[in-house]
Amino acid sequence: MIDKKPQILDNFGRPHTYLRISLTDRCNLRCFYCMPEEGIELMEKPSIMTLEEIIEMTRTFRNLGVDTVRLTGGEPLVRKNFGFLVEELAKLGVTLKLTTNGIVLDKYLELFQKIGLRKINFSLDTLDKAKSIFITKRDYYERIMENLEMALEMDMQIKLNVVLIKGVNDNEINDFIALTKHRNLAVKFIEFMPFKGNKWDWSKGVGKEEILQTIGNAFGEIEELQNPKHSTSTNYKVKGHKGSFGIISTITNPFCDECNRIRLTADGKMKNCLFATSETDLLTPLRKGEKMENIILDAIKSKKHSRDGMEVKMDATHYEQNRSMISIGG
Repeated sequence: MIDKKPQILDNFGRPHTYLRISLTDRCNLRCFYCMPEEGIELMEKPSIMTLEEIIEMTRTFRNLGVDTVRLTGGEPLVRKNFGFLVEELAKLGVTLKLTTNGIVLDKYLELFQKIGLRKINFSLDTLDKAKSIFITKRDYYERIMENLEMALEMDMQIKLNVVLIKGVNDNEINDFIALTKHRNLAVKFIEFMPFKGNKWDWSKGVGKEEILQTIGNAFGEIEELQNPKHSTSTNYKVKGHKGSFGIISTITNPFCDECNRIRLTADGKMKNCLFATSETDLLTPLRKGEKMENIILDAIKSKKHSRDGMEVKMDATHYEQNRSMISIGG
């Protein structure tokens, strides 16, 4: 781990020490809440950061006090020469984390053990095979579940990211909680969020209070846990369960007060917030040989306090100006 004083401070005094890097906008699934039904215009190869540019970007952010880097996509493991990239990033002394759909995870688990990448988030919205095919439009359910089991057996720190959508998978809340009874894993229930092309409206959402009531009715006593600093979720466990669960309530209870996250898209654009419609181009100055530090420090000053200034119920005109989820990075 590095020990550098955070320098990326916004106008609210929040230090930004957590960088999420999207490696690609490609994915081997087509989840409807992430990928618009009509698809997206994929980034052309020359506009996407090379592996060397990703490493250089990460080094710059590290020197400004970033100590944690999460690799996302699309699906990050489909990026060519991913193994080389993750080994090089590990040498920079940051904590590496990964968000994946798990389809090809088995190819990398031994490498992850070697370099110390142990924190893996699985995007897994259902425990039902037929529903998995409906949501993802692909048939990889068995492979995903086998790789999840393999990661657990290797003692990886696993979180399951579950995007809840009413009428789709909200009847599986307690099935996911049952997984935490004897397994040391965390389930993260994520409120359905609005992005370009995903036909969002809150009538499809399942809020924090409804989730807690559903779990409490089935399992009884719920213990609230101490949330880690900068946590995006409120965290709990069912009394007597080995694992835990959390709720990422972006819509009903935003967690922006202590936000320490910055996003970097696959084409090298810095986003101050998942919902931000404005972006700062870092790739062009990097390719010109310019220093990026001041660009980054200036860009963070435009960060708004909460959800890029959107109101509680979200403004459709605002989020339709944003990218689709798959081109931002999970």
